[in-house]
Amino acid sequence: MIKKIYRLPDVMMMTGLSRSSIYLRISTNEFPKPIKIGRRAVGWPEESIIAWQARMMEARDESA
Repeated sequence: MIKKIYRLPDVMMMTGLSRSSIYLRISTNEFPKPIKIGRRAVGWPEESIIAWQARMMEARDESA
């Protein structure tokens, strides 16, 4: 079950990525795709952001 859905400004703050970086990474399948939450609104489920952050931490640990 989805705990919370984050809008773009929150995702930018949580990840440290800019809007353009987020959408560039979405286009290359390096970042989770948002879900539609309204006619003109999208958001990211909390679980998808947490999973992405965990993958980034694993990749960092493997390269160290």
